[in-house]
Amino acid sequence: MQLKPQDFLVALKLLVWGNQRWTYARLGQALGLSASEAHASVKRGLLSGLLLPNRVSSAVTTGTPGAETQSLQEPQGIYRVTRKRVRSSSVPSENAGTLDNPVRVHAQALAEFTLHGAKYAFPGVRLPLAVGVPTSHSAPAFAGVFAPGGTDFVWPHPNGSARGVGVEPLHPSVPFAAMQDGKLYEMLALFDALRVGKARERNMAAERLLTLIDPGASEPRREKLHG
Repeated sequence: MQLKPQDFLVALKLLVWGNQRWTYARLGQALGLSASEAHASVKRGLLSGLLLPNRVSSAVTTGTPGAETQSLQEPQGIYRVTRKRVRSSSVPSENAGTLDNPVRVHAQALAEFTLHGAKYAFPGVRLPLAVGVPTSHSAPAFAGVFAPGGTDFVWPHPNGSARGVGVEPLHPSVPFAAMQDGKLYEMLALFDALRVGKARERNMAAERLLTLIDPGASEPRREKLHG
């Protein structure tokens, strides 16, 4: 099994949604994917450890979206406690949406992969000058951090508002998905800073990404600055 770029994109989107209830149709629509593509990405995310199952009977390992399967099971004792907790209160808890969803994000694993593996699995590719959506240190996430005048980076897109060096997005649907969700946009732009940015930009991006993905983790080791 090999992770695909859209699998990483799906994991980031689920992180942004947090406790919101979702369906494969909604997930796919938000990311410019089909429901079956979203389902396949969740399945690979589970196999890789970036996602964790929420239910004894999970619909994400085999078959089509919505199918039931017993192939991924949490320990019986854990399931009983979870089920009892949900039923014991007539007032929905803040985690009710998470428990209703088939999977949840494994924050520690996603943070580790984002900072130390994803840029090698999905390396940044620079493209010719283009009009597009600002990314890396040119995105709003870096507004006011770096002095103007440096190289701007963009995802080429006909509805873009800036001109700069093109960067091949993680997945073709990234510009669309980012323009629909500011928090997802921030994380994708920060990830591009890891892929194509200089040492200072990479350090800042790594710190911010860790805060967004796994706030309780220790700070990442900083790269040495040269020049």
